[in-house]
Amino acid sequence: MAERRHGTPTPPTDTEVVAERWDGEDLSGRSFERVAFVDVDLTDVVARGATFEECSFRDCDLNGARFTDTGFLNCTFTKSAFFGARFEGCKLVGSIFDRCRYGPVEVVGGNWQFVGLPGADLRQATIRRASFREADLTGARLTGATLHHVDLGGAWLHEADLSGADLRGSDLTSVDPVAASLGKAVIDLDQAVVLVRALGLKVEEAVPMES
Repeated sequence: MAERRHGTPTPPTDTEVVAERWDGEDLSGRSFERVAFVDVDLTDVVARGATFEECSFRDCDLNGARFTDTGFLNCTFTKSAFFGARFEGCKLVGSIFDRCRYGPVEVVGGNWQFVGLPGADLRQATIRRASFREADLTGARLTGATLHHVDLGGAWLHEADLSGADLRGSDLTSVDPVAASLGKAVIDLDQAVVLVRALGLKVEEAVPMES
């Protein structure tokens, strides 16, 4: 099991749900604390206003799941699948993802601060209007991904591959254009100034042509 950022160990769990089929269930409003989900089929589950606190998910199938205003607080996801999953307005502060499979996962709004996604393959991800402040995206693969108006302030992006990604409207102040791959990424004019300054260049008005 991966350790959390800043060296905090994964919290222990008190109960287990093993090899059960919860596919298609409505988990709205339910609360789970310190539960270990192992090899659980959560395909196409729906959860609005649910809470998972210090839970772990190992070898779970969350493909097609729909989570709305749901909290995953200090949870761990290990070797689990999220193909086609959607998180809208969810809170995942402090959660860790280790060797998971994502495919076209979608994140709309919500708080993903301090989330650990090192090395994650997010090439098909669509992320809009979400906070990923101080998230660990070290070595993450975001080639061709869509990140619109995403707060990446303080995020760890060393060796992240953002080539071909649509980054318009996102906070790129933590992106080191030397340490991250940005080839053919789509950015707006304000972001271009940020990246140029990160390279140590000084942006000034054009020199007027002599008459």
